[in-house]
Amino acid sequence: MAMRVAIAGRANVGKSTLFNRLAGKKLAIVNDTPGVTRDPRDAPARLQDLTFTLTDTAGFEDADAGSLEARMWAHMAGVLDEADVYLFVVDARAGVTPLDETLAADVRRRGKPVVLVANKAEGRGGDAASLDAYRLGLGDPVAVSAEHGEGMSDLRDALADAFEVVPPAVEVDEELSPDRPISVAIVGRPNVGKSTLFNHVLGEERMLTGPEAGLTRDSISQDVMFGGQRFKLVDTAGLRRRARVTAALEKASTGDTIRALKYAEAAIVVIDALQPFEKQDLQILDLVAREGRALVIAFNKWDLVEVPDPTIRAAREAANRLVPQASGVRLVPVSALSGRGVDKLMGTVVEAVERWSTRISTGRLNRWLEEALTRHPPPAVGGRRIRLRYITQAKSRPPTFVAFCSRPDELPDSYRRYLINSIREKFDLPGVPLRLQLRKQDNPYDKS
Repeated sequence: MAMRVAIAGRANVGKSTLFNRLAGKKLAIVNDTPGVTRDPRDAPARLQDLTFTLTDTAGFEDADAGSLEARMWAHMAGVLDEADVYLFVVDARAGVTPLDETLAADVRRRGKPVVLVANKAEGRGGDAASLDAYRLGLGDPVAVSAEHGEGMSDLRDALADAFEVVPPAVEVDEELSPDRPISVAIVGRPNVGKSTLFNHVLGEERMLTGPEAGLTRDSISQDVMFGGQRFKLVDTAGLRRRARVTAALEKASTGDTIRALKYAEAAIVVIDALQPFEKQDLQILDLVAREGRALVIAFNKWDLVEVPDPTIRAAREAANRLVPQASGVRLVPVSALSGRGVDKLMGTVVEAVERWSTRISTGRLNRWLEEALTRHPPPAVGGRRIRLRYITQAKSRPPTFVAFCSRPDELPDSYRRYLINSIREKFDLPGVPLRLQLRKQDNPYDKS
């Protein structure tokens, strides 16, 4: 079982930079603004010959009880309990602060191995600048520059020593489904309940939640078994309208969310049932459809809806009208806070991915094409009728079809939409974003 290493320290000492360095890729957002990281992020890490699971955590800040910063630290305390070893990071240039001392005392009380890391020690005088860290009582500081990769060999040796004193773990049989987990991105505009939904499916308060909009900044992934199916859930930052995304930090969060969506198989778009289908909701739904992900709408805060039946009927009608590129998309009323409807939501995600992975034989497709052409022939353009001769499925995930046509550039978009909707209806693919490509080529099976 891999060692779990948590990076701890006050805000803005370079924890996320060190996390990215050890993970080997830029997973955590790095910015000069203190408090960028708000939720724990796990990643496999390697330092020379050592491999381990690494957790980035929010920076400790002195704050009033009940404030966002205080809730962030209380949230991180539970994450630290899960770790085997701590990397306690201080800023070698700034020296030890009273906040460092407060947090170091908390880490010492936990009784786990600690590697004291004096970051930002690059250049001349770096070692001398880190000497102040000795008074924290956490052992010899390892002087590093996470940004420039300096001191990594010394950090490797200190980590190896820490690993040797970790008590052996009791092996637990965690046999999951043999099937590969379904990768699901939870997306939506800010403050619609994405992280609350994420926490409920996980069965733990993994993500920080609260009334403040935009708490989540990084895209955080977690494997979970739910309803007999394995999922790789990705909670993402709320997507705002492009005109409102101005600060560098928010641009980074938005880019992180879009990247998470590109690598997902399915997307749960969380919509506030009390303020449904705002302009930003529709832009997000369009983005998911354009990316070709399996799509399910979580109609959240359902416990606050006063007239359920008319509301859900109107919502489903609106979804079909406003998201024609994924006509028939499944909309599931849920309360992420109480868990109502979440079982049905995750089951609907599985069904959506199954449809998204559909393959249809060439014979069935061409029998459908003959029926579709008979029911509604292609239009005549410039006095000549366009002929569709043959269709095949090029790939799935999402289902992508290639039709061979006499004049593909002249086929109206309205007729292309007719064909796509007819495929969706005939082969039971509601809510699946379909692709139809037109090519000018004769039927390869026609030898005449």
